[in-house]
Amino acid sequence: MLIAEQLWFRYPNPQVEILTNWSGEIRPGVTLVQGGDGRGKSTLLRLLAGTLPADSGQLRINGVSLKEQPDAYRQQLFWIEPRTDTFDQLTPPQFFQAVRSRYSWFDAGLLNPLIEGLGLEPHWDKKLFMLSTGSKRKVWLAAAFASGAAVLLLDEPFAALDAPSIAFVKEQLQAISAQAGRAAVIADYAAPSGVTLAGVIDLGD
Repeated sequence: MLIAEQLWFRYPNPQVEILTNWSGEIRPGVTLVQGGDGRGKSTLLRLLAGTLPADSGQLRINGVSLKEQPDAYRQQLFWIEPRTDTFDQLTPPQFFQAVRSRYSWFDAGLLNPLIEGLGLEPHWDKKLFMLSTGSKRKVWLAAAFASGAAVLLLDEPFAALDAPSIAFVKEQLQAISAQAGRAAVIADYAAPSGVTLAGVIDLGD
Protein backbone atom coordinates (compact mmCIF):
# COMPACT_ATOMS: atom_id res chain seq x y z
CA MET A 1 0.00 0.00 0.00
CA LEU A 2 2.72 2.46 1.01
CA ILE A 3 6.10 2.13 -0.67
CA ALA A 4 9.22 4.02 0.38
CA GLU A 5 12.22 4.02 -1.95
CA GLN A 6 15.72 5.09 -0.98
CA LEU A 7 14.80 7.58 1.73
CA TRP A 8 17.62 9.69 3.13
CA PHE A 9 17.18 12.01 6.08
CA ARG A 10 19.50 13.76 8.48
CA TYR A 11 18.90 16.49 11.03
CA PRO A 12 21.04 19.48 10.06
CA ASN A 13 22.00 20.93 13.44
CA PRO A 14 23.66 18.97 14.84
CA GLN A 15 24.03 16.63 11.88
CA VAL A 16 22.46 13.33 12.86
CA GLU A 17 21.72 10.80 10.14
CA ILE A 18 18.45 8.97 10.79
CA LEU A 19 17.80 7.13 7.52
CA THR A 20 20.35 6.11 4.91
CA ASN A 21 19.04 4.81 1.59
CA TRP A 22 16.08 3.21 3.40
CA SER A 23 13.41 1.38 1.44
CA GLY A 24 10.38 -0.41 2.78
CA GLU A 25 6.86 -1.50 2.02
CA ILE A 26 3.82 -1.10 4.25
CA ARG A 27 1.32 -3.87 3.58
CA PRO A 28 -2.35 -4.00 4.61
CA GLY A 29 -2.71 -4.70 8.32
CA VAL A 30 -0.69 -3.40 11.24
CA THR A 31 3.01 -2.61 10.93
CA LEU A 32 5.15 -1.86 13.98
CA VAL A 33 8.00 0.65 13.83
CA GLN A 34 10.14 -0.14 16.85
CA GLY A 35 13.40 1.13 18.25
CA GLY A 36 15.03 2.78 21.21
CA ASP A 37 15.01 6.45 22.17
CA GLY A 38 16.35 8.69 19.43
CA ARG A 39 16.38 5.98 16.77
CA GLY A 40 13.89 7.81 14.54
CA LYS A 41 10.48 6.17 15.12
CA SER A 42 8.54 9.44 15.18
CA THR A 43 10.76 10.90 12.46
CA LEU A 44 9.94 8.02 10.14
CA LEU A 45 6.21 8.57 10.67
CA ARG A 46 6.60 12.28 9.88
CA LEU A 47 8.52 11.40 6.72
CA LEU A 48 5.83 8.93 5.65
CA ALA A 49 3.17 11.56 6.37
CA GLY A 50 4.96 14.09 4.20
CA THR A 51 5.08 16.69 6.97
CA LEU A 52 8.87 16.33 7.25
CA PRO A 53 10.60 16.42 3.86
CA ALA A 54 13.19 13.73 3.19
CA ASP A 55 16.57 14.77 1.78
CA SER A 56 15.89 12.38 -1.10
CA GLY A 57 13.76 9.37 -1.98
CA GLN A 58 10.25 8.52 -3.13
CA LEU A 59 7.00 7.78 -1.29
CA ARG A 60 3.84 6.33 -2.84
CA ILE A 61 0.46 5.23 -1.47
CA ASN A 62 -1.52 3.01 -3.82
CA GLY A 63 0.60 4.33 -6.68
CA VAL A 64 0.12 8.02 -5.79
CA SER A 65 3.43 9.86 -5.44
CA LEU A 66 3.99 12.36 -2.63
CA LYS A 67 6.35 14.33 -4.86
CA GLU A 68 4.03 14.47 -7.89
CA GLN A 69 0.59 14.58 -6.19
CA PRO A 70 1.14 15.75 -2.59
CA ASP A 71 -2.50 16.57 -1.83
CA ALA A 72 -3.81 13.27 -3.21
CA TYR A 73 -1.09 11.41 -1.30
CA ARG A 74 -1.93 13.08 2.03
CA GLN A 75 -5.66 12.52 1.60
CA GLN A 76 -4.99 8.78 1.73
CA LEU A 77 -3.38 8.86 5.15
CA PHE A 78 -4.19 10.05 8.64
CA TRP A 79 -1.48 11.65 10.72
CA ILE A 80 -1.58 14.11 13.55
CA GLU A 81 1.32 15.21 15.70
CA PRO A 82 0.39 13.88 19.18
CA ARG A 83 1.61 17.01 20.97
CA THR A 84 0.13 19.57 18.58
CA ASP A 85 -1.77 22.54 19.94
CA THR A 86 -3.21 23.48 16.53
CA PHE A 87 -6.72 22.36 17.44
CA ASP A 88 -6.73 23.45 21.07
CA GLN A 89 -9.59 25.94 20.66
CA LEU A 90 -11.92 23.30 19.20
CA THR A 91 -14.23 20.96 21.07
CA PRO A 92 -14.17 17.26 20.07
CA PRO A 93 -17.31 17.65 17.87
CA GLN A 94 -15.72 20.60 16.08
CA PHE A 95 -12.50 18.69 15.57
CA PHE A 96 -14.32 15.63 14.21
CA GLN A 97 -16.21 17.89 11.80
CA ALA A 98 -12.91 19.29 10.55
CA VAL A 99 -11.60 15.77 9.99
CA ARG A 100 -14.83 14.75 8.28
CA SER A 101 -14.49 17.64 5.81
CA ARG A 102 -11.02 16.42 4.85
CA TYR A 103 -11.71 12.72 4.34
CA SER A 104 -14.45 11.73 1.92
CA TRP A 105 -14.44 8.19 3.38
CA PHE A 106 -15.06 9.41 6.94
CA ASP A 107 -17.52 7.03 8.64
CA ALA A 108 -19.66 9.08 11.02
CA GLY A 109 -21.43 5.89 12.08
CA LEU A 110 -18.25 4.74 13.81
CA LEU A 111 -17.92 7.84 15.97
CA ASN A 112 -20.41 6.98 18.70
CA PRO A 113 -18.92 3.50 19.36
CA LEU A 114 -15.42 5.02 19.31
CA ILE A 115 -16.40 7.85 21.67
CA GLU A 116 -18.02 5.38 24.04
CA GLY A 117 -15.17 2.87 23.83
CA LEU A 118 -12.59 5.56 24.59
CA GLY A 119 -14.64 7.18 27.34
CA LEU A 120 -14.81 10.60 25.70
CA GLU A 121 -18.41 11.46 26.66
CA PRO A 122 -17.46 13.57 29.75
CA HIS A 123 -15.20 15.74 27.58
CA TRP A 124 -17.62 16.33 24.71
CA ASP A 125 -18.18 20.06 25.33
CA LYS A 126 -14.67 20.93 26.50
CA LYS A 127 -12.11 22.63 24.31
CA LEU A 128 -9.13 20.44 23.60
CA PHE A 129 -6.68 22.57 25.59
CA MET A 130 -8.71 21.64 28.68
CA LEU A 131 -8.12 17.91 28.19
CA SER A 132 -5.38 15.78 29.67
CA THR A 133 -2.71 14.34 27.40
CA GLY A 134 -4.44 10.97 27.43
CA SER A 135 -7.86 12.40 26.60
CA LYS A 136 -6.45 14.42 23.69
CA ARG A 137 -4.81 11.27 22.36
CA LYS A 138 -8.17 9.53 22.55
CA VAL A 139 -9.67 12.27 20.36
CA TRP A 140 -6.88 11.79 17.79
CA LEU A 141 -7.38 8.01 17.84
CA ALA A 142 -11.16 8.23 17.41
CA ALA A 143 -10.65 10.53 14.43
CA ALA A 144 -8.05 8.20 12.94
CA PHE A 145 -10.22 5.10 13.13
CA ALA A 146 -13.28 6.94 11.77
CA SER A 147 -11.39 8.79 9.02
CA GLY A 148 -11.55 6.00 6.48
CA ALA A 149 -7.99 6.83 5.41
CA ALA A 150 -6.14 3.98 3.75
CA VAL A 151 -3.08 4.41 5.98
CA LEU A 152 -3.09 5.44 9.65
CA LEU A 153 0.16 6.68 11.19
CA LEU A 154 -0.02 6.39 14.98
CA ASP A 155 2.83 7.52 17.21
CA GLU A 156 2.85 5.63 20.54
CA PRO A 157 -0.92 5.09 20.41
CA PHE A 158 -1.10 3.66 23.94
CA ALA A 159 0.83 6.42 25.71
CA ALA A 160 -1.06 8.08 28.59
CA LEU A 161 -4.14 5.88 28.08
CA ASP A 162 -5.99 4.03 30.84
CA ALA A 163 -6.16 0.24 30.72
CA PRO A 164 -9.71 -0.04 29.26
CA SER A 165 -8.81 2.41 26.47
CA ILE A 166 -5.61 0.49 25.69
CA ALA A 167 -7.65 -2.70 25.33
CA PHE A 168 -10.16 -0.90 23.11
CA VAL A 169 -7.46 0.55 20.83
CA LYS A 170 -5.93 -2.91 20.48
CA GLU A 171 -9.35 -4.20 19.37
CA GLN A 172 -9.51 -1.48 16.69
CA LEU A 173 -6.01 -2.32 15.48
CA GLN A 174 -6.81 -6.02 15.40
CA ALA A 175 -9.86 -5.23 13.26
CA ILE A 176 -7.62 -3.34 10.83
CA SER A 177 -5.29 -6.35 10.68
CA ALA A 178 -8.15 -8.29 9.07
CA GLN A 179 -8.96 -5.64 6.43
CA ALA A 180 -7.57 -6.05 2.93
CA GLY A 181 -7.41 -2.37 1.98
CA ARG A 182 -6.24 -0.59 5.11
CA ALA A 183 -2.99 -0.27 7.02
CA ALA A 184 -1.96 1.12 10.39
CA VAL A 185 1.66 1.98 11.15
CA ILE A 186 2.34 2.28 14.86
CA ALA A 187 5.58 3.58 16.36
CA ASP A 188 6.33 2.10 19.76
CA TYR A 189 9.00 0.40 21.82
CA ALA A 190 7.49 -3.09 21.60
CA ALA A 191 4.75 -5.02 19.84
CA PRO A 192 1.26 -4.67 21.36
CA SER A 193 -0.04 -7.93 22.76
CA GLY A 194 -3.09 -9.37 21.04
CA VAL A 195 -2.53 -7.50 17.76
CA THR A 196 -1.52 -9.47 14.67
CA LEU A 197 1.33 -7.74 12.85
CA ALA A 198 1.74 -7.64 9.08
CA GLY A 199 5.32 -6.40 9.43
CA VAL A 200 7.98 -4.93 11.70
CA ILE A 201 10.41 -2.11 10.92
CA ASP A 202 13.19 -2.34 13.50
CA LEU A 203 15.29 0.81 13.78
CA GLY A 204 17.54 -0.69 16.44
CA ASP A 205 18.28 0.06 20.06
